[in-house]
Order: sequence, then C-alpha cells, then structure tokens
Amino acid sequence: MNRPSGPVRRWLRRFVGERIEARAGGPARLRVIVLLAGVLGLGTADAATVGAIAGELERSLHLSNTEVGLMVTVSVGIGAVATLPIGVLTDRVNRTRLLWISVLVWALAVVASGLAVSFAMLLLTRLALGAVVATAYPATASLTGDLFPPADRGRVYGYILAGELVGSGVGFLVSGELAAALSWRAGFLWLAIPSVLLAWALRRYLPEPARGGQSRIGEGDTEIRSADHVRAHPVAVGSSDAPDGTAGELADKVEQQQVTPHERLVLRDDPTGRSLWWAVRYTLSIRTNLVLVVASGLGYFFLQGLETFAVVYMRGRYGLSQSGATALLVVLGLGAIVGVLLTGAVSDRLIHRGRITARPVVAGLSFLAAATLFVPGLLSSSLLAAGILLFVGGAALGGVNPPVNAARLDLMHSRLWGRAESVRTALSTALQAVAPLLFGYLSTLFGGSRGGLGGPESASISGARGLEPTFLLMLIPLVGAGLLLLLRARRTYPRDVATAVASERAISRSAGQVG
Repeated sequence: MNRPSGPVRRWLRRFVGERIEARAGGPARLRVIVLLAGVLGLGTADAATVGAIAGELERSLHLSNTEVGLMVTVSVGIGAVATLPIGVLTDRVNRTRLLWISVLVWALAVVASGLAVSFAMLLLTRLALGAVVATAYPATASLTGDLFPPADRGRVYGYILAGELVGSGVGFLVSGELAAALSWRAGFLWLAIPSVLLAWALRRYLPEPARGGQSRIGEGDTEIRSADHVRAHPVAVGSSDAPDGTAGELADKVEQQQVTPHERLVLRDDPTGRSLWWAVRYTLSIRTNLVLVVASGLGYFFLQGLETFAVVYMRGRYGLSQSGATALLVVLGLGAIVGVLLTGAVSDRLIHRGRITARPVVAGLSFLAAATLFVPGLLSSSLLAAGILLFVGGAALGGVNPPVNAARLDLMHSRLWGRAESVRTALSTALQAVAPLLFGYLSTLFGGSRGGLGGPESASISGARGLEPTFLLMLIPLVGAGLLLLLRARRTYPRDVATAVASERAISRSAGQVG
C-alpha cells in the first residue's frame, strides 16, 4: 500500500491532526489522553471479548450462560480485591512504571486465555487477568488529577473514558469477527499485540508527574513536567504558581457561595503514610463520595451484564449473524462515546456559570434518561427503531461517567486519589463481578440456554430466551442510581468539595511551615 503523498500528509496534519490537538488542549495533553484512554480501553476490550465470543465458547466447550457469566465474574471479582493494595501503591510509588509493567503482564495473561484447553484453565487465566487490570483505574484517576486542572477534568475525563468505550467496541467487533472466522482463541490472542505496544508507549512517552498539581499541563504545552524536573526546579509553597489538588474555578465558586467545610473531615497532615483501612474509612465517611461509589457501581453492574450477553440476545431476538449482532452493539457503543464526549464538557461549562452541583446533577439525569430509553429499545420488534433507541440510550449511559469521575477527584485530597479510586473500584467492581453471573442465572430461570448442544441457530434463540426480562429487570438499579445522585449527592456535594479544598490548603500551610 502506498503512503499518502506529501500534500495529503500536510492536509491530514493541518486539518485533522492540528484540530485534534487543539480539541485536546495541545500535544502534551493529547499524548496523555491517548495513553490513559488506551489503558482503560484494553481492560474493556477484554471484557467485551468474552461477550463477543460467548456463543462460540458455549458451543465449543459446552457451556451455559451461567458459566460464561462466571468467567467474567471471576476476572472482575479478583480485580475488586486486588485494587485495594494497588491503590496504596498508586499513592506511594511511580505510577507510570506501575502502569506499563501491569499492561505487559496483562498481555501474557491474555495469551494464556487464548491457549487454555479447558474451562477450568480458562477460569484460572481470567483470575490472573483480573488482578492485573486492577491497576488501571486507580493509576489513571491519580494521574488525571495531577496532570489536568479541575476546571477541565470533566471534559478530559470524557476523552479518556471514550477510550474505554472504543476498547469495548473494538473487542466486540474484532474479537467477534476473529472468533467467527477462526476460533474463539484468536479472539483473545490478538489483544496481546496492542497491549505490548501500549506498554512500550507508556514507558517511553509518559513521565511520572509531580503530585499535587505542579506538573499540570497547560493549554498548548508540548512537554510534561516530570516529578524529577519539578524537584530540580521547585515552586515555592503558597505562591500563585503552586496549584493544589482542588484549587481552581470550582474552589472559587464554593468560596463565593460561602459553603462551609465539614471541620471534622478536614485533614491537617499529609495522608500519604496512612494505612489502607484508614483511607477506606475516611473516603467512605465523605457522604457524596459514598453515593458516587454506589451509583457508579450500579451503572457498571448493568453495563457489564449487557456487554456479556448482548450479542447472544441480539442474535436470538432479531435472527442476526455474529457480524450483524456485533454491529448493532457497536451502535450502542458509538452512542456511549457521544455521551462521554458531551456530558463532561457540559458539566464543566455549568460549573463555570456558577452551578457548582452540575456534575452530580448531569450524571443523575443521564442515568434516568438511559433507563427510560432502554425499555422501548429492548422491547422494539423493529431492528431500525431498536438501533436508534439503543444509540441514544447508550449516549445517556455513557454520559454518566465523566461528571461522576471528575466529581470524585473534587472530593479528595490529592494524596488520596489512588486509594480513593481503589475503594471506589473495589466496591463498584464487586457489583460488576456479580452482574454476569446474575444476568446469566436469571436468564436461565426465565427460560434461557442451559448449554450450546444444539445447532448455532437453536443455540442463539435458546440463549436469548430469558435475557429480555432479565435486561428489563436490571434497569431498576439505573433508576435508583439516578435518584441517589439527584436527591442526595446534589445536596451534599458543595460541602464535601469545600472540605477537600480546606484539607489541601491546611496541609500546604503545614508543609510550608515545616519547610
């Protein structure tokens, strides 16, 4: 294949590359966004792969929906346990090194999944994979907080989480096609290639930033100020050039509206050396954070179950081929990408206009919209109507995460971001882990497949039977999550943000006095 000519390359650079860079905020920001999005994308690509090849797995290994669900549950469940100690490491060691090593080990675990010769062996490889994937969310949250200012976090998180959804779509599309054309093993094995490349790129292009905000990337920056650079060129504590974890427009808005912090929760000394169990108790004592954790978990609970069994459901309900069912699911994923790109930026703009509760409100409304749209989308007998409704419903569901993730950073001292995210991930992932097994079990109770012993067509129809009532029943948690955010988090969020701001400033003053 010929490379694009010189004029074409210049056009691509000017009208495509430069526009993407401008949208991201410059080359340095774009580099970080792409790398962190890639990390999250690998994890979701793996989870989506199980859903994409579920039919082939059931027929090849004679599995039921419940056993397929158990595979995902084991992987996600071990991740929930492993993420707690990973959170401690995230707050104490070099995060970028932790990430690239984990991604490299992840590649080995994926290869082992593809080479498994029995269900028991496959289950063991999924166990190892879950432990490695646990690194992604705490490290990504902590790095995002240190590299991007609070005023931009909603928008930036939208870009990063788009990678999570792109990974899911690629996993469904590529793994599903490879499984149909070759075997389910190929659906796993190809994932090792991008993971090795990503590990190299993280090591090469993402230096470890300073904690607390002194490595934040400004609009148009071309380089990232590493922690080593900051140590060599320190900024005086208390100066206008020394940002803290929550300083910025949101903190100013909270102060302008005279929101008072919870004095009992204001930290007076650096929490880096505090124990994991202290961090668990402290982060969960912040009421808004607890609500965000529960709401996030309920959203991922539904999404995990949907991803695991959506292809089986689409094939049975509409009589689609593997490719057709995967394409319909990609439509839902594209909607989710639109959602994550919109809501983070919208919540940032609303905060700029003085609506300090914008992040929990936008997320809560997105949850309710998703539940409302999925009902007719799942019940529709028209493939076209279902596609449109699932696209818009996917946009609403995807739109939950950027404001929720940005809000969690708003509520914590910067030295707690890794452990706070690990607590969130552990509790959220525990719900996520239950989802595939519960979805599969309920679908079996409602008349779904008990094994792939028939032909492909009968297996698809039998597998889909029972999934429709299961999906509809599991929309109830989405409604509950939306109501929690609108009725509870909207009221507690301002004071909890004020508490985080007070903690940052108290510890900064203490450090300055010690210095």
